[in-house]
Amino acid sequence: MKKQLQPADYLKKILTARVYDVAVESALEPAKNLSRRLHNKVLLKREDQQPVFSFKLRGAYNKMAHLTAEQLQRGVICASAGNHAQGVALSAHRLGTKAVIVMPVTTPQLKIEAVKALGGEVVLHGESYSDAHLHAVELEKLQGLTFVHPFDDPDVIAGQGTIAMEILRQHQGPLDAVFVAIGGGGLISGVANYIKAVRPEIKVIGVQMNDSDAMAQSVAAGNRVTLPDVGLFSDGTAVKLVGEETFRVTRELVDGFMTVDTDAVCAAIKDIFVDTRSIVEPAGALAVAAIKQYVSEHKTRGETYVAILCGANMNFDRLRFVAERAEVGEEREALLAVTIPEERGSFRRFCELIGSLPGGPRNVTEFNYRISDSAQAHVFVGLTAHGKGESAKIAANFSRHGFEALDLTHDELAKEHIRHMVGGRSALAHDERLLRFVFPERPGALMKFLSHMRPGWNITLFHYRNQGADYGRILVGLQVPKSDDEAFRVFLDTLGYPSVEETGNPVYRLFLRT
Repeated sequence: MKKQLQPADYLKKILTARVYDVAVESALEPAKNLSRRLHNKVLLKREDQQPVFSFKLRGAYNKMAHLTAEQLQRGVICASAGNHAQGVALSAHRLGTKAVIVMPVTTPQLKIEAVKALGGEVVLHGESYSDAHLHAVELEKLQGLTFVHPFDDPDVIAGQGTIAMEILRQHQGPLDAVFVAIGGGGLISGVANYIKAVRPEIKVIGVQMNDSDAMAQSVAAGNRVTLPDVGLFSDGTAVKLVGEETFRVTRELVDGFMTVDTDAVCAAIKDIFVDTRSIVEPAGALAVAAIKQYVSEHKTRGETYVAILCGANMNFDRLRFVAERAEVGEEREALLAVTIPEERGSFRRFCELIGSLPGGPRNVTEFNYRISDSAQAHVFVGLTAHGKGESAKIAANFSRHGFEALDLTHDELAKEHIRHMVGGRSALAHDERLLRFVFPERPGALMKFLSHMRPGWNITLFHYRNQGADYGRILVGLQVPKSDDEAFRVFLDTLGYPSVEETGNPVYRLFLRT
C-alpha cells in the first residue's frame, strides 16, 4: 500500500518544487477599495499575472520536471478546461516534449487558441472536465503517453503549494484566513498543506460555485461524491468528481467551505477590476466573493484575509453577461415589476415618485413597457440601490403610494429572460409611431421628455437599458393622431434629442405592429 504523504512530507516537496523555471513569484497586493468597504484588510494573490494567466503552470511544470528522460521523449497528455492545459503546453515547450491536451467542447475559445499557440495538440471531447478526463485516459494507453493530472498528483499539489509559501513570506504579520477556489482540489491541497505545517492558526477556507460544489458535498458525506452535472459559468472549477488525494488532504486540513452564486461572482469580478484594473475569470473571483460573504455573515472587522486570484482566462464576449449581473450581485440594482394605472399622467407620477424615494433620488437603469391592457400598465423597471435588502424596501414604498410592486431582484426568470421579452404586438396601440431616441444620461432627461409631450399623446412602448455610456438609447412608441403631425415635428425640434423614426421599419412591422 502506498504511503500517505503527511503535511511534513508535502512541506519538503513544496520547498524543493521546481516551478520558477517558468512561473513568477506573483504579487500580494492590498485591495484598498474593497478593504475600506468591508472594514477588513483584503490582500489579493495575483496568480492572474502568471505567464499563462493562471496558477496551473506551477503544478504542471513541477510534475513534468520530475519525469524521466524516457517519459519526456514519449510525450505527455492531460485533460483540462483550459488553464492546466496552457500550463502543460508551456511546460512541454520548455522541456522539449510533445503535449496532447483533451479539453471539453465547452472550453472558451480563448483558452483553446492559447493552448494551440503554445504548441499543444488540442482534442475536444465531452461537456465537462470529467468527460475529457475519461477520454484522455484512453488516449494515454493507446499512444503510450504520460498523464499529467490537473490536481490529483502529489507533485502537482506541491507545485500549487508554492503559492502559500510565497504568501507567508510576503505577509509575515497577522493573517486570519486564506480563501481558495476549489475545482478538483489541487490548489487548496497545496495551500492547506503548507499553511497547516508552518502557521496552523491561519484558517484555510475552500470556495465553490453553488452549482459545482463536489468537494463540499464529498467532505460532508465522508466520501467522494460524483455530481450528475456542474454549472459552466466558472468553467475553471466545473469538476464533477474531486481527486482521491485532494479529497483526503482537504478533508483533513481545510477549516471550512463556502459556496457562492453567479451574481456574487460577477460582483467580485467588478470589485477586483476597481482595485486592480484587471479582469479575472469567474474562478479567479470566487475567493473575493467568499470574503465578502464571510464578512457579511460573521460581522468581522479589522481582520486580514487573502484571496487567491487563480486565473484570468476570460472570454471577452462573457463580459457582457458579467457587467449585466454585477450590479444585481452587489445588490446595487433593484429590479421590479410595477403596476401603474393606464391613465393620463400616471407614468409621470410614477417617475416623480422614483425621484423622491427614501435614500435620495434613484437612477433608472432599465425601463421596459408595452401597452397590453386598457386599465393597467405593467412596467419592468431597474433602479440603483445602495446595498443588500433595499430592493424589498423600494417595492414596499411603491405599493404604499398606490403602485403595486413585485421585487424581481433575485428572480432568475426575470433576470435571464423576461426583461428581454417585454413587448410584442398590441391591439391597443393604434396611431402608434415608433422612434429611437438618444437621451443624455443625466437627471431630468426623461422628465423633460414627458413635460414636452402633448397631454393627448399616450406612451404605448418604452424600452431602455443603461449601458454605461454618456447617452442612453431609448425606443419609444407614441400614439400621435395624423392630425398632430406638425405639432409632433415641433415637439421633436423643441426637445432637441437626436431621434430616428422607425414606424416604417420592417422589423417593427414583423414583431411589434398589429
